[in-house]
Amino acid sequence: MVEHILIGIVSVLVLSIGSQWLAWRFRIPSILLLLVVGFLAGPVLHLLEPSSLQGDWLFAFVSLAIGLILFEGGLSLRLKDLREVGRAVLHLITIGVLVTWVLVALAAHFVLGFNPSLSILLGALLTVTGPTVITPLLRHVRPSGRVGAVAKWEGITIDPVGAILAVLVLEAIRLIAEGGGGSGDFRSALGHAFEGLLLEVFISVGVSISATFVMVMVLRRRVVPDYLQNSFVLMVLVSTFAIANHLQDEAGLLTATLMGIIMGNQRYVPVRHIIEFKENLSVLLIGSLFILLSARLELSDLQYIDASSFLFLGLLILVVRPAAVLLSSLGTTLTFREQAFLAWLAPRGIVAAAVAALFSFRLEEIFPGQVRGLVPIVFFVIVGTVAVYGLTIAPVARWLGLAQPNPQGVLFVGAHRWARRLAQVLRERGFPVLLIDTNQHNVAEAEEAGLPARHADALSEAVIDQLDLGGLGRMLAVTPNDVVNSLVALHFIDVFGRNEVYQLAARPESRRMRDSDLPMHLRGRPLFGAKTTYTTIQQRFEQGHEVQAFEITDKRTYQTLRETYGEHLIPLFTIGSDGTLGIVSEVDRLTLKSGDTLLALVPPEPPAEPPDEGTGEEG
Repeated sequence: MVEHILIGIVSVLVLSIGSQWLAWRFRIPSILLLLVVGFLAGPVLHLLEPSSLQGDWLFAFVSLAIGLILFEGGLSLRLKDLREVGRAVLHLITIGVLVTWVLVALAAHFVLGFNPSLSILLGALLTVTGPTVITPLLRHVRPSGRVGAVAKWEGITIDPVGAILAVLVLEAIRLIAEGGGGSGDFRSALGHAFEGLLLEVFISVGVSISATFVMVMVLRRRVVPDYLQNSFVLMVLVSTFAIANHLQDEAGLLTATLMGIIMGNQRYVPVRHIIEFKENLSVLLIGSLFILLSARLELSDLQYIDASSFLFLGLLILVVRPAAVLLSSLGTTLTFREQAFLAWLAPRGIVAAAVAALFSFRLEEIFPGQVRGLVPIVFFVIVGTVAVYGLTIAPVARWLGLAQPNPQGVLFVGAHRWARRLAQVLRERGFPVLLIDTNQHNVAEAEEAGLPARHADALSEAVIDQLDLGGLGRMLAVTPNDVVNSLVALHFIDVFGRNEVYQLAARPESRRMRDSDLPMHLRGRPLFGAKTTYTTIQQRFEQGHEVQAFEITDKRTYQTLRETYGEHLIPLFTIGSDGTLGIVSEVDRLTLKSGDTLLALVPPEPPAEPPDEGTGEEG
């Protein structure tokens, strides 16, 4: 028996991580692969026995795991984003939830043939979207402007809202069933649900604020050593989750989300290491949950997937979501294009799957033999929405003009003085820029200069989700540390592609020690030439050199500029006649045609006597 359990645990971990690696390798949504692998491992191959994946222990683990995932999601939300998108987010998680609930319930009753109670419950279940799906999609699409922040906030905050709604509906169904179903029972159940909602909010807000205050005070006063801090935060989180759930059913989900938001926005203790720990934990939990839940399905459940299921899915995508977004957008400043983007982004995720599995277990006592189709339909909706939105959201965003097929903007990792100057030059010429730095002073200086800048660690996984990368198509690692530059380049390869990540040379080529240099496959492309170092550019700026724009003509060519300035010329960027931005990587192979513009770092005046040697060496 022990050996069987051990094999099951190991199988879940191996299948979870292996599936997510394959999904990353072949660039497909990981949830699709996890669901398929879980189904194969369960009812098909019986590697995981569906009959053993039942009982309260599984649902307790699922509930706790979702709480941890929502806490991690809350850490990435920034309250300052709400200044611009707060009204839209509020409408989506109130009006949008109500519209979705009603329309899905009607579709479930008239299309799927569910009884009214199950239809209302399914409507509540499918109000939730999923941060586990939306976040990777936003990272892939990189929509410009505020629409990405709206989608991220909705995806994370709507999960506890939808879960609480579903719990209240289930409780109302149970009370009505126990009372015989009369009108008095209905009014009593409605009043009970409203009281439950107020209690959920009151408990969640109070418990989350209290627990986070204790957590921050303990960490700020160094009561817990560094190596125990992540474990301490995890202990407080799961304890608080359990307390909130004990006080009110499923209040733990909203509590965990609020704790994440509060913790991520306070400024008393750093949370970078906590975010990194929770990121790693979430990857493991998300994969394990999908494997376990899909392995619980039976082959006989496939009989519930028929033509009416596809019609139901079509209504969700083509009618329900657009209607919810349209009505939620009234009174907001969302443009038509932003509304259209949000209307085409509502994939369901782990919360819908987990709550459906939990409720089917509880509802069997109320509706014997009538709830078997609930879980298969929810899983079908998850697979269908992830597939449809995952395959189409990028071209839709480009068609709407919210994402560019070839974005020209630049992300600077490093916001020191000369990085700010380069960013300013590009911005003056109409190219989007963003600077990030761990040095708060550098970030403040950039913001004072009118440049968009963020205080963030470029090596954190969370930073990719937190940044607005809309319109940015390449990354320049310009910190003084070569190893950091290399790690940053590797970190952003999946976002921008290997051809669009650049880093400065470590030191002039003539002084390199071959054995100590990182191999080329662990570095970004050379930035501003293979000989240009951080020190080189720093010294040039200190000597009064400045970035100048040279329009290339038949008489003024790149070669004549090199002859004029010699080794004092450092080519930085090119702007094509069609307005496309180019990053200079290989100086000797740089080709420019008439009508192009070269941005180069040069002295205020050409040297009186151009040197005989030195054809553009930058170091």
